[in-house]
Amino acid sequence: MIARPVTPVGILAAKLEFLSQKIESLENVDPEVKSELNQAWELARGLDPYISSCTTPESPALAALVHRTQTEDWKQRSANGETIQPLEQEMLSGHVEGQVLKFFVHLTQAKRVLEIGMFTGYSALAIAEALPPDGQIVACEVDPFAAAIAQACFDRSPDGHKILVKIAPAMVTLRYLADAGETFDLVFIDADKAGYIDYLNILLEGSLLAKNGLICVDNTLMQGQPYLNGEATPNGTAIAAFNQAVVDDPRVEQVLLPLRDGLTLIRRV
Repeated sequence: MIARPVTPVGILAAKLEFLSQKIESLENVDPEVKSELNQAWELARGLDPYISSCTTPESPALAALVHRTQTEDWKQRSANGETIQPLEQEMLSGHVEGQVLKFFVHLTQAKRVLEIGMFTGYSALAIAEALPPDGQIVACEVDPFAAAIAQACFDRSPDGHKILVKIAPAMVTLRYLADAGETFDLVFIDADKAGYIDYLNILLEGSLLAKNGLICVDNTLMQGQPYLNGEATPNGTAIAAFNQAVVDDPRVEQVLLPLRDGLTLIRRV
């Protein structure tokens, strides 16, 4: 199954392709206009593949996880009630973002990582591959079906033993970890978008985030919806509210990177 475009660059490339093909079939259109539009399409569609080709390849275990996720009929699983929320293959963090997260583990020398929202485990496994032998990632996932796929892939990976999966609503797990005095060097948030502000607050208000810890938040460009005119989806509205809340929060410094669908890095001041 071919993944639909879900990032600003991917959506832009698809729209430019549509326009280029439409205009190409029209008569009396300036050839220079056609040429410029086609070049714009090529510029957009070639960016992500080129970035991926220049990035360290994913491991065989990660490639196997991608294949397992892409061959699943998520629409049918959701229709049958086998998942507790609509799921789709596009929820995978993917190759480039996985390598970025691995870099952050190395750069921060993190030993304990918290992931809020795991899906089928691509980012969790990528992070685990970068952790030292005694490192651990605690991965929160609310959907048992997705978690089962992830665990099966982890069990076949040489680094899967570093991942501890917690199946429950994320806030339930976070409160449990906070009460237990757990602390994490790196946190990756990629769960329900409406919960992002609550997740950030519980990390900043207690000791879950280590003193010099780093928070990475996924999907903070949400297909361009936070900055586009027009009606946004509930996820787009939630991300726009989260982004503004981070901007207004005096407790943190942040930068929003245009990586795939947006990745915001946050640290305590």
